[in-house]
Amino acid sequence: MLDVGLGQGTQALRLARAGHEVTGLESDPAMLDAVREALSAEPAGIRERVRLIEGDGRDTGAHFLPGAFDVVLCHGVLMYVPEPDPMLAALARVLAPGGLLSLLVRNADALALRPGLQGDWDGALAAFDSPAYTNRIGLSVRADRREELTTTLTAIGAPLHTWYGVRVFTDLAPDDSGVPDDWDRLLEAEDRAGRTDPYRAVAALLHLCGVRGGA
Repeated sequence: MLDVGLGQGTQALRLARAGHEVTGLESDPAMLDAVREALSAEPAGIRERVRLIEGDGRDTGAHFLPGAFDVVLCHGVLMYVPEPDPMLAALARVLAPGGLLSLLVRNADALALRPGLQGDWDGALAAFDSPAYTNRIGLSVRADRREELTTTLTAIGAPLHTWYGVRVFTDLAPDDSGVPDDWDRLLEAEDRAGRTDPYRAVAALLHLCGVRGGA
């Protein structure tokens, strides 16, 4: 598996613990240092299953052969890339036939919901006309539309296989929220909404799964 923009390594470590061979590609040296520190506390068998490389997801050709991975994960990264198509083409290049490309992106078709539900009417009205927004840490970033990404995935040979909504009911939860007593019911409701129309279409995030060759 290739985890592009692995951040603090939460996803990569979970996959390694589950027995997968994971390569993490990250452009931020500070993030890589944090992953190395977290990895140092893991058993040797898990450490051996993780390889870390400093680099950009748009430059996979400099690091990997075509078809090198069965799964490529790119979660929470495209919003920081001005133009997603070159990144997606580079990721599809390193997918083996039948391989899975997993994307987690900000949903441009639902950008008005968060400011609207917070009573920020200027922000809500502006969100209808632009894919740009300011995220929770104050950075100016961008969102993607599912229809446009579907077209791109088809063009790069990894057509959309299925998709889900993420954070349908919980997008407004504060970052410091504690774990509620009914956590299992919350997850059940989010999971069902994320798989069900029309709820999934207005989720804060979209999880799109493309398959190389459409297999």
